Amino acid sequence: TSDISTDVNDIASSGVPDKFQLIQNYPNPFNPSTKISYSIPYASNVVIKVYNTLGEEVSVLVNSYKTTGKYSVEFNADDFPSGVYIYSMTAGNYSSAKKMILIK
Repeated sequence: TSDISTDVNDIASSGVPDKFQLIQNYPNPFNPSTKISYSIPYASNVVIKVYNTLGEEVSVLVNSYKTTGKYSVEFNADDFPSGVYIYSMTAGNYSSAKKMILIK
């Protein structure tokens, strides 16, 4: 007999994401840069943008087609003032937003 596993849970635990996910940035609060991680369960166009509290887009971190996997992107806020920022991700039919705080 062989030890080949066909259990779906084994695939998820091996690092292949089973759902879209936007993860809270780390560190938070941050100065001057932070890491934003995300997962996509199937290939799709991914857009991650950063907004100020007025709702103005201040940065586009990702705008490209990505294959299945886990990713991270760094946001460097050297040129931005201290404050609260919102980052959002859209991919496929998924959309999520989270808050991060820049303290200088």
